[in-house]
Amino acid sequence: MLGGNAGTGRDMDNASDDAPSAAGPDVEITRRTLLAGALGAAGAALVGAIPTRAPVATPAAVPGGGSQGTAAAPPDPTRVPGSATRAVGERAPFVHLAREPAGLVVGHSLTPLQDLCGTITPSDLHFERHHAGVPAIDPAQYRLLIHGLVERPLVFTLADLQRFPARSRTYFLECSGNGRAGYRGMSPASTPQTIDGLTSTSEWTGVPLATLLREAGVRPGARWLLAEGSDAAVMTRSIPLTKALDDALVAYGQNGEPLRPEQGYPVRLFLPGWEGNANVKWLRRIKVGDEAFMTREETARYTDALPQEDARQFSFVMDAKSIITFPAYPTVLPGRGWWEIRGIAWSGRGRIAGVDVSTDGGATWTAAVLQEPVLPIAHTRFRHLWEWGGAPATLMSRARDETGYVQPTTAVLRAVRGPGTGYHYNNIRAWDVDAAGRVTFAARVEAPA
Repeated sequence: MLGGNAGTGRDMDNASDDAPSAAGPDVEITRRTLLAGALGAAGAALVGAIPTRAPVATPAAVPGGGSQGTAAAPPDPTRVPGSATRAVGERAPFVHLAREPAGLVVGHSLTPLQDLCGTITPSDLHFERHHAGVPAIDPAQYRLLIHGLVERPLVFTLADLQRFPARSRTYFLECSGNGRAGYRGMSPASTPQTIDGLTSTSEWTGVPLATLLREAGVRPGARWLLAEGSDAAVMTRSIPLTKALDDALVAYGQNGEPLRPEQGYPVRLFLPGWEGNANVKWLRRIKVGDEAFMTREETARYTDALPQEDARQFSFVMDAKSIITFPAYPTVLPGRGWWEIRGIAWSGRGRIAGVDVSTDGGATWTAAVLQEPVLPIAHTRFRHLWEWGGAPATLMSRARDETGYVQPTTAVLRAVRGPGTGYHYNNIRAWDVDAAGRVTFAARVEAPA
């Protein structure tokens, strides 16, 4: 870890006195034990010459727990047989990663963005959002109906869908209400998880919806689809036919395994780059029509009232966005020096072209380094080295996608959408660092230069 003052190596010779002897007084000294002892002494001397790592930032009560743990481990794992093989793998006992759930039948759970590495979200940590609980569906009884303006109404079983040539793609998914805690009702005691935890990236596997529509034969005049789920809310959304024929996926796999129940098992609709609610889970019916169906979910909900007495409807695409995941609340930087600012960026319009980082509240910006791979419509990691001198600072990140769209400030977004907008919060997030190294969310509206 960069930052803080380097520690000193402990005396490995003295430490080895506490370890059990490899050969006690009653054990015959052989060439093997002598060789083992020589190698052990050489290894101890080498390790003793290496200084310990510098002090690291302390996250004192991170939701999800990060890598903090109290599990025990043997002083020398080379002298104790390891655990047995398992039918299903599990995390190390020192690692405690968890979503943060809220609500019961109607609710969500948030991905611990600050605790993850890479860009793929483990399936059990992928965020969830549902409107009437998670249904239990027997895959043997599953059916998908395609009807309406088609030549041949069809019904597919799960086995039928899996007989088509499969396609796997890595995409992020994001609830359109993600980021509300970073736009209104803001609190300094907010983490990346509580602000933006309703987004995750997975590899999705299934059959292109265009393939199924070709099987059914779409009639002239068709313009829209109705996608319907089989949960108790009977979630329904109107989807333009152009999207269905482009990159829409009827997905049954996630990260190499069947969908998890909360992700739509056994089958869901996946619309790359579009708001999560339109990606109907537990998909059971697709009706082809000539106009939008104006369902409850796209009239009473998932429509934005604007300050000019107008409204945004069918605002499907998730705009470019980023958030710094380190340092962030409740991290405390233990000392001055070089620290690596880290975070993620994403856009529903394609690849992230760049991320700029500011350490002075938006007065100046510096290009961050993008970590490969930089995939379209997927989380992209960025990093930036920052030398903290001990003075108060405000950290920000600003994403730009390949279309040229730039993530707006909170003030700019509020001027266009109003303070009470309900969805698509992609304003710049900021973190305050005080002179003691304490990091909190900057819960205020600013207009960075």
